Amino acid sequence: MAANGKQKLKLLYLYKMLDEQTDAEHGLSMAQILENLAELGISAERKGIYNDLNVLREFGCTIDTIQHMPVEYTMSKTGLDLAELTLLVDAVQSSRFLTERTAQRLVKKLSALASVHERAALKGRVHVDGRVKSQSDSVFYNVDTIHEAMRRKRKITFLYYKYDAQLKPAVQHGGKPYVQTPVHIVFANGYYYLIGWSDAHDDFVRFRIDRMRLVQVTDEKATRNQEIANYAFEDFAYQAFGMYDGKPVRAKLRVAPDAMDIVSDRFGTDLPVKPRKDGGAEVSVTVRKTAQFFGWVAGMNGAVTIAGPKALTEEYRDWLQELAARA
Repeated sequence: MAANGKQKLKLLYLYKMLDEQTDAEHGLSMAQILENLAELGISAERKGIYNDLNVLREFGCTIDTIQHMPVEYTMSKTGLDLAELTLLVDAVQSSRFLTERTAQRLVKKLSALASVHERAALKGRVHVDGRVKSQSDSVFYNVDTIHEAMRRKRKITFLYYKYDAQLKPAVQHGGKPYVQTPVHIVFANGYYYLIGWSDAHDDFVRFRIDRMRLVQVTDEKATRNQEIANYAFEDFAYQAFGMYDGKPVRAKLRVAPDAMDIVSDRFGTDLPVKPRKDGGAEVSVTVRKTAQFFGWVAGMNGAVTIAGPKALTEEYRDWLQELAARA
């Protein structure tokens, strides 16, 4: 570009410079601004830069000064601040449903919203030891397709894969596509799930969205019934363990004093509580009766035990004995 053409871009280069290289704690001195412009082949004088800064202020930019020696100029960002960017970067890096490649791409885009000084603080924010990342980027497109079907009130069709004994993806349902009415999309345990209605089973079904392939919206109208209309995932989320379904049952849990935080994290704090003399409590919760629930109780190593009803305690005892017999 000719020199006079670059001169016409001086104001834009100044804006870009302040946007990328300054933040609340780091500014550019007048000498640095002039030097940076000179490297771009743009000649400028202090008076002209002062005028340009005023133009940017009139345009709506927040141009401030940092009282250093010499004075530095900085432009406040109108988007995400460092704390907000840090939170988003942490979430991206620790998400299991993202592939490594996608996570790196998103972090790079988020980092571009920060100044060069803030980007260093965003690098390596979270170390998640042994975190298994998704092997497929399909979750983004699948979620979008499912939302489209829900907007249009149509069913979806898809293939579903699980890993076989050789840890290779194997298509389920005899290789035939599933046809389901999408009801809800859930993020739980680090993954996205589809809550759907199966006409064949006359019940709700659940699928890991990253294991779905060739998801398409059909022309068939979505099923509508009273169960779907009254579906409340929030109830299921508190009751279920690991998105596994089972019969709802009202359980009494005996909780040790140092385990109340664990129970409140899992079931919330709006629970019937009966204090015990040892400082613990007996709480009543509704759970989905599954092996995953029994496994959760067993993993508490006695800090949480099932106190009732009797049928549930007996079923839990039988489950433990059967598990021990397999060892």
